[in-house]
Amino acid sequence: MTRRVFSGLNIVKFQHPFDQKALANLNKMPGLPLLLKKVNEYGIDRLLRMQIIGGKFRVTPQNFPKLDDAFTESCQILDLTPKPELYLFRGTGHIQTNAVGVEKPMVSANLEAMEWYSHDELLFAFGCEIARIKGKYIAYQQMANVMPLLKNVINSTTFGLGGLAAGGIEIALANWMIMSKFTGDRVGLLACQDINIAITALMKLAGLPSEYLNAETIADFQAQAREFSTISLDNLDQITKILSFMEYRFPWSVMRACELLKWVDSGEYDKLMQAENLEQIENFAEPPATDSEDWQFMSSW
Repeated sequence: MTRRVFSGLNIVKFQHPFDQKALANLNKMPGLPLLLKKVNEYGIDRLLRMQIIGGKFRVTPQNFPKLDDAFTESCQILDLTPKPELYLFRGTGHIQTNAVGVEKPMVSANLEAMEWYSHDELLFAFGCEIARIKGKYIAYQQMANVMPLLKNVINSTTFGLGGLAAGGIEIALANWMIMSKFTGDRVGLLACQDINIAITALMKLAGLPSEYLNAETIADFQAQAREFSTISLDNLDQITKILSFMEYRFPWSVMRACELLKWVDSGEYDKLMQAENLEQIENFAEPPATDSEDWQFMSSW
């Protein structure tokens, strides 16, 4: 399959509206500059890079060609240069890919990603990570990963007041982390350029082994995804919602497939693929507003 290469790709031009709004709300948090300063002071970026270099396998064309080929192609399609280093880490029982490094990004994938994903599905997965890099999301994502430690430190040094502010930022970060996955999935689709591949990648991410992938399970998953936005959990009180959904690291594959299918169904994906040059993407419109247009994962059930 010959895939289109997106020279000069600007992810902001087709960022998911939920992602845009969640990021705007996060940037309004008054304690955010302090937390970013602490992340920089503690050398979190350098520490995360050291953890990868010191404990994971660096991928080359010789040792893990399947991963290297897919990652190289993803970077070419999405116009990411220079190509970051890629690392392989131990199995965790489920598929994982990560990107770290604000100044010098690094991408990693675990053993399950290499073994369970096809080449085309790896394009989707790596596309999601490339979105984090090109969208400059990594600084906030790294802050979210170390937030429990930072919150305790700030709480102990500001007589409890800083902890209260950090708690609000933690919730805003969790909301944005989930919303940002919608943009990542769009970029993943641009990398693999096949919605069926994107769907099976999300199904495997949800934990379904390859042997259970067939026309029936795929069709049922898509039907479930299309129905997701009609589900209402209004009876949950606000505290229950926050406690339940702080685990933003879970893939939420059905919800992500729901948003990705809506983007494809709207025709915007096809317009992007058929545009003669990327300048035509600048004024791409989002699908018409619906009742869920202002939906926020952490507060709008």
